[in-house]
Amino acid sequence: MSVIWHDLECGAYTEDLPIWRALAARHGDPVLDIGAGTGRVTLDLAGAGHAVTALDADQELLAELEDRARELDVVTVVADARSFDLGRRFALCIVPMQTIQLLGGTPGRTAFLGCARRHLLDGGVLAIAVADELDLFEVPAGAPSLLPDVCEIDGVVYSSRPTAVRADGDGFVLERERQVVTVTGELSSEWDRIHLDRLDAAQLEREAASAGLVPGGRTTIAATDEHVATEVVTFGA
Repeated sequence: MSVIWHDLECGAYTEDLPIWRALAARHGDPVLDIGAGTGRVTLDLAGAGHAVTALDADQELLAELEDRARELDVVTVVADARSFDLGRRFALCIVPMQTIQLLGGTPGRTAFLGCARRHLLDGGVLAIAVADELDLFEVPAGAPSLLPDVCEIDGVVYSSRPTAVRADGDGFVLERERQVVTVTGELSSEWDRIHLDRLDAAQLEREAASAGLVPGGRTTIAATDEHVATEVVTFGA
């Protein structure tokens, strides 16, 4: 079921795609997509003719990506972003949708940045999306709910409703209520909570410099009604 929730909660986001397309067109192949999931970015780039390696820790998500890729030039790798060793190097490595903020703070990011540096060709580029501030909120008990993301598959209805974004010491907690209604009308519900590390572009640039990467600029992706603004920070090998 992780495929359904991933697609429902992340799959519709498209505002960042022009940036990844432009970077791939400028720097060429091969491309490494970190935290590829079911292929939101990988399939877009591969559909434009790029050779993409999709890396994710979730085998179920990558199996779905493989099925969707069909004849596209896509390779999938199940691995931890903090410890991968692919035996090849890339012209471009991208890290979309705040994946960098899921790695367990500075130690996790340091491990990833070292891996990424070793996998870049000479002159290669690493590009990372960062959200340094989130709009905090909490839906009080009994208050009107925010509209959920909803889909129906084979008569089963899946609903994911954002209920809170809370400050949490060194980061933020994103909370959603997930509900499933079966074809017979039975309702089940669970809570999903994700911790994002607090991180801004300046701190990321300092950490990347320690890994031997050279800052190459920042590009802002504007906020939408459902997603916060982010900065894509680039680095040269």
